[in-house]
Amino acid sequence: MEETLTINLLQGKKINEDEEDGDLKARILVETKKLWQLLGPAIIYRISNYSMSVVTDSFAGHLGEVELASMSIAEAVIVAFNFGLLLGMATALETLCGQAYGAKRYNMLGIYLQRSWIVLGLASILLLPLYIYATPILVLFGQTKEVAELAGKLSIWFIPIHLAFPFSCSLQRFLMSQCKIKIVALISTTTLGFHVLITWLFVYKLELGVVGAAVALDISWWISCFAMLIYALGGWCPLTWDGFSMEAFSELKEFLQLSSAAGVMLCLEFWYYRVLILMTGNLKNATIAVGALSVCLSINGWELMIPFAFLAATGVRVSNELGAGNAKAAKFAAKVSLAQSVLIGILFCILVMIFHNKLALIFSSSIEIIKAVDQISYLLAFTILLNSVKPVLSGVAIGSGWQSLVAYVNLGSYYVIGIPLGIFMGWVLNFGVEVNNSCLIGLFILFFFFPFVR
Repeated sequence: MEETLTINLLQGKKINEDEEDGDLKARILVETKKLWQLLGPAIIYRISNYSMSVVTDSFAGHLGEVELASMSIAEAVIVAFNFGLLLGMATALETLCGQAYGAKRYNMLGIYLQRSWIVLGLASILLLPLYIYATPILVLFGQTKEVAELAGKLSIWFIPIHLAFPFSCSLQRFLMSQCKIKIVALISTTTLGFHVLITWLFVYKLELGVVGAAVALDISWWISCFAMLIYALGGWCPLTWDGFSMEAFSELKEFLQLSSAAGVMLCLEFWYYRVLILMTGNLKNATIAVGALSVCLSINGWELMIPFAFLAATGVRVSNELGAGNAKAAKFAAKVSLAQSVLIGILFCILVMIFHNKLALIFSSSIEIIKAVDQISYLLAFTILLNSVKPVLSGVAIGSGWQSLVAYVNLGSYYVIGIPLGIFMGWVLNFGVEVNNSCLIGLFILFFFFPFVR
């Protein structure tokens, strides 16, 4: 799953039993204020980051069905497969930088950041063949030749963005661990505005087509990366960055072990969505099916950035309260977070059902894709509602130190149940593209009940 923010929001006096039993409305307001100090910037930066990919898909979709399917495959399978691994490995910084910052060992944050660059940089180089040989890999997994060839071409153009991941993922966690999430949000929103402009310029004015959209995304990621790099190394983090050090090359083995373990939970979920798209590529009318699923996953992923922000904030609130010995306050924080997340989920669920026949217009002008998305929009709406529950429960589990539990749930629900069920319903029962959304709903329900076993 996504990262928890290792920052201390417990300022002031420790909540005692009398305060906890006080006025419920006042307690909710206090907890809501603490929660949204994290949620506000976290939501902005997550939505902005994800929106860059959505913008790219939208421009590609209006160029044609094959362009949309190819861009979706290149982004959601090749790029995201590698991004999931590197992002997962970067989560080691959440623990290391957070603990070092809390212990006032500020100089160690810079050391850990450099170690992350080294380990993730080497990993990104080892993953390059997946981009270079994307076309034969996609053909091997059953994608049509036309889509696989264009997706393979786009994958080559996405190599620059792949090389930005080690720096970007590490810098985000380095800054957030020291309470600098607002600057990350500011950089993300500014980059998003620039990305819309240069994508329009490359695709329509320079007539570079779908390749132009890919190049625009490369440039935008590197701009965001350089902005964070300048902020971190340019004197705005004087306590935590005092220059490059040879100490960064020590204890790399230990850092690799920790980063690999930290990445398991996130990779299992990231990779599952990639498998869904590959499975859809083997259905009848694969181009339409992949396009429709990509639209649904884009909308779902867009909205999912809000629950993921709740995941991070809930993890902080629960872990901080438990660390302060306030078990009741931790439970109350989890309840407030869950209630507010569900309310937002209900709102978006209603919006999807109201605009069910217009959702795909953002991404495609194809009548077939618009109809296909309309047919499964009710499943998308229900999935979005369940999205509001699962990440908050994950945040509670992570804040309580149950990371291994979440990893086992992901492994069992996604790969032991989800994929075999999808194969059976998609090819034996001929449910088509609807099976993928049905599987997602089943998995979210399973995840909802599993934590209560603990």
